[in-house]
Amino acid sequence: GPARRTPAERWATAVQRRPVIAAALAGAGLLVLAAPALSMRLSMADASVQPHDRSSYTAYRILSEGFGPGYNAPLVFATPVASRDTDLRPVVEAVGRTEGIAYVTPPRVSRDGQAALFMAFPRTGFQDKATPDVVHRLRDDVLPSVPGGKDVRLGGPNALVIDFSDAVGARLPLMISVVLGLSLILLVALVRSVTIAVQAAVMNLLSIGAAFGVLTAIVQWGWLGGVFGFPTSMPVTSWVPMMMFPILFGLSMDYEVFLISRVREDYVRTGDTRRSVATGLASTAKVITAAAAIMIAVFMTSVLGPDVQVKQIGLGMSIAVLVDATIVRLVLVPAVMELFGKANWWMPFRRNPAPAPAPLEEPAGV
Repeated sequence: GPARRTPAERWATAVQRRPVIAAALAGAGLLVLAAPALSMRLSMADASVQPHDRSSYTAYRILSEGFGPGYNAPLVFATPVASRDTDLRPVVEAVGRTEGIAYVTPPRVSRDGQAALFMAFPRTGFQDKATPDVVHRLRDDVLPSVPGGKDVRLGGPNALVIDFSDAVGARLPLMISVVLGLSLILLVALVRSVTIAVQAAVMNLLSIGAAFGVLTAIVQWGWLGGVFGFPTSMPVTSWVPMMMFPILFGLSMDYEVFLISRVREDYVRTGDTRRSVATGLASTAKVITAAAAIMIAVFMTSVLGPDVQVKQIGLGMSIAVLVDATIVRLVLVPAVMELFGKANWWMPFRRNPAPAPAPLEEPAGV
């Protein structure tokens, strides 16, 4: 009699019977999960987001209650001066009148009379969304409009983090483009199909986007944050998306190559896309699931530690691997490949785009 089909093969066949519904539900689910990433804010962890039993948080709370939340986010202004008698009052007063500034210190001149500095304290804290807006307003509008303000530079730890976060946000699209381009070239060379390479890139982007979205909802919005040990809501750490994307894209592409290579082997032998997808999924499901479970377990150990930045990258990578090994590999891949049919194997300038199936010998007893 016929060989008994594995659960993974039966699942793939069930998805292939309703590919439009399966692809629509999986794609919509991934987009919903990714939606919070549109509001992602980047920053670096300071004392205000540390566990409340740490002395650093206790010191932060005492200073904030006594001097306001902006006391922990000072803005340092520095400028060259001609002499110790240089009048910086117009600049200091303009900064003090800026919306969002609580207090400005008097300027101090260096001993050699060639440099001066003063500090301003915002009304909002280090992690507050309004604080970067104040910094950009001072740099873009206030200082250039004041006599002598064009030579004033705004720095300090708070401004440094804002600059780094802005730089990461600006460079992230370039990094994503480079990773995508290189991955497409390598995957086309491996599977000899432009269609599958583009499918893989889009699906990997969806799974990573879903991970970014869930991470934003947990860390920044505070949804279930206490369950994972986050003492309060906070922006996503600036370097986390930059580190997560290439690592996760590589892991996702690894799963994709493993699965599609097996599918292609069967397709070259049979010429039947539907059967090849079911066979490929059945033969790789256990290995991919086991590998994903191991990585999730390893990544989630970081959640047990106290460092909120390490927690974020471990949690984000766990979510991405889980989404990729379930929604993407078990639903989206078989559904989309079923919809594309023989177009899955399209490759320009190939003489024989569709391989002819080799004759099959019926196994004994069938």
